[in-house]
Amino acid sequence: MISFDEAVALVRQLAQPLGMEQVPLDRAAGRVLARPVVAPRTAPAFPTSAMDGYAVRDGDVAQAPVKLRVAGESYAGRPFGKKAGPGACVRIFTGAVVPPGFDRVVIQEQVGQSNGLAFLGQTPSGGRNIRPVGSDFFAGETILPAGIALTPQALIAAAGADISEVCAIRQPRIAILATGDELAAPGAAHLRAGAVPDSVSVGIAALAEVFGGTVVLRLRIADTLEELERGAGEALACGDIVVVTGGASVGERDHARDMFRGAAMEPVFSKVAMKPGKPVWMSRAGERVVVGLPGNPGSALVTARLFLAPLVAGLSGRGAGAAWQWQRASLGESAPETGDRETFYRGQLHDGRAVFVGNQDSSAQAALGVSRILIRRAAGAGALPAGEEVAILPL
Repeated sequence: MISFDEAVALVRQLAQPLGMEQVPLDRAAGRVLARPVVAPRTAPAFPTSAMDGYAVRDGDVAQAPVKLRVAGESYAGRPFGKKAGPGACVRIFTGAVVPPGFDRVVIQEQVGQSNGLAFLGQTPSGGRNIRPVGSDFFAGETILPAGIALTPQALIAAAGADISEVCAIRQPRIAILATGDELAAPGAAHLRAGAVPDSVSVGIAALAEVFGGTVVLRLRIADTLEELERGAGEALACGDIVVVTGGASVGERDHARDMFRGAAMEPVFSKVAMKPGKPVWMSRAGERVVVGLPGNPGSALVTARLFLAPLVAGLSGRGAGAAWQWQRASLGESAPETGDRETFYRGQLHDGRAVFVGNQDSSAQAALGVSRILIRRAAGAGALPAGEEVAILPL
């Protein structure tokens, strides 16, 4: 059994980005760029109006008041395609091409129009209300650097560069194997005596996707070694990470490790001195990583948040540290002393202070449902009064 910090260091070594792939822009949200986005074109590619108004020449409006002939209109996507000489203006709208030879756009509130003529009562001053060519970016300019996650705003920038796909770090494929004769699909457990809903794999799948993975397989498998081995083979064939829930203890039907005996397994760690979740384990099977989580919901989610989430984040290019952003908070109530293992309590923040949710049993699901943070306490730590600082991690 190793310490929590030793386990973290081992996970960090494994959590290196996968390869890269081309991803259509409309499916790239949240992905991490493997290569920078370089603009293939200049934007704007033509001078555009920043306002609704009238495109004019400075020489025509220098001696206001003045009347100008309205030669036509320029709309976004439908430019004014004619020539307009001195003494003329063009009705123009935001985003439209400013016709050649015109120097500024006078906003419509400052212009009157009647019978094809525009009236300016005074000489315009201030900004020209024209976005010059390249005022956003030029062709060949890096719009987005490699290594950033594609947020909604980053996707806008990439699409604005007129590209349809990006080169991104490949998302780790997650295969989840929920083991146990007692498990049933949520909504169907009441149909079979002794059955319980498979709640753990639902939460683990959601957590994996939040941190950059994509779930490609979810199986519920009975506690027979033959079926478990079949499921293990299927998972290893399709997943970069195989997550096994349950079967991690030492009971006569706990086969979580035995089910992989046909694969060349290299242990990473077999137990961690932590509470809850001591039986958590991790191994390598060639290029695959196998993560064994306890079957109890609280233990499973805590260990998944602490080990699986950083592994997924690292493989997806976000960096393992993105999932280990510990913060400090004052206790809103007293904390009990801990035993001989590092302890992670489920909790919430009330007015910025950390408090414990009611039921800390590893099987508790209602309390887990309202938990928002993990509160970390060292092994052998004494009781703490309210107001003392503790380490917390968003759950």
